Amino acid sequence: MKSSGYEQMFISRIAFLFIFTVLLSFTIASSISTINKEWINFREFDSNIQTLPSQFFVKLLEFENGYFGQTSSEKQESFTKLVIESTLQFKYGDLRSFFGHELPGLSLYHSDILISGEGTDYTNLPHESAPPLDVLLQEREMAQKELEEFNKENPKTPPVNPATDKKVFIYHSHSFESYLPLLGLTGDPDMDKAVDSKTNITLVGELLGKELEQYGISAIVDKTNMGQELKKKGWGTNQSYALSRGIVQSAMATDSGIDFIIDLHRDGVRKEITTATIHNKPYARVFFIVGKASANFEQSFALAQALNESIESQYPGISRGVLAKGLDQGNGVYNQDLSENSLLIEVGGVDNDMKELKNTVEALAKVLSDHIINAEKVNASDE
Repeated sequence: MKSSGYEQMFISRIAFLFIFTVLLSFTIASSISTINKEWINFREFDSNIQTLPSQFFVKLLEFENGYFGQTSSEKQESFTKLVIESTLQFKYGDLRSFFGHELPGLSLYHSDILISGEGTDYTNLPHESAPPLDVLLQEREMAQKELEEFNKENPKTPPVNPATDKKVFIYHSHSFESYLPLLGLTGDPDMDKAVDSKTNITLVGELLGKELEQYGISAIVDKTNMGQELKKKGWGTNQSYALSRGIVQSAMATDSGIDFIIDLHRDGVRKEITTATIHNKPYARVFFIVGKASANFEQSFALAQALNESIESQYPGISRGVLAKGLDQGNGVYNQDLSENSLLIEVGGVDNDMKELKNTVEALAKVLSDHIINAEKVNASDE
């Protein structure tokens, strides 16, 4: 019996679709196999997979075995909704997630507040920005009052013997970040003026290094003028982490004792957010930043979590929390893949003065040295 014209047309279309599907599958498979792995951030991909709700995987299993759809008493989400939210990073009922990648400023919403400090929310998270390079190269003298506070000696004396052979390397990817009071600009409404090639965050690094030595912790403080070095290379400020990466690698190759690596920064928000009064003393608040795209994300987060818990227990309210930032909110790695004990720490904001900074440095040095010494004892007892 001969097939009708309609049947022949139907069979032809089915055959065409089958052949097209097979060819398309081979094309996609071959394309994936030739993709440069450096183009894909597998770290981010893995973290996105981990954020998928359990219902998503239950739904997948249900396609193969209906039993799984009957085992949970919880209200099941729409599979389409789960797929859209997980793949497009869009959340129903939250417009911020829809516009977050498109509108300036809303990209901060994609940062993960791993631990929220007092008052911390998506409206006051740290953000990276810098004026033009020629502005960063200016040199100003420290305000006299702040200079006197900086030079004020502490009565402490360093211990005779070091508490550990582990060393802390302190550096500043944005060495040009400064504080308005240090420049004689207290209360200036223009936050972009809080930059300087000479009077800047490196002073905080210097103080932290000296304070750590009071506890028997050797510290190496790098004070490279990042603005000058960027200009020499013809680079912009967005390449600061590439420049500082070379500095860290060189230091680690030179000194095998370096075990803790701290990148100090100054946040670009105002005084009411970055200042706290604790035990009747003023402090510049700190924020611990970990890179979601770093291969050592878990280790950096564990370190940040431990330091945050310790400093908050002794100085309640001093920490703004722990923040994880990916490639779409900044550098995303922050050189933290170079060491398991690596962190980026924001110390205060544009309005903090030297007294507030010194008090915070003392607190930070105490909890950091306690952590290092205790970790040394634990390692020694395990051997």
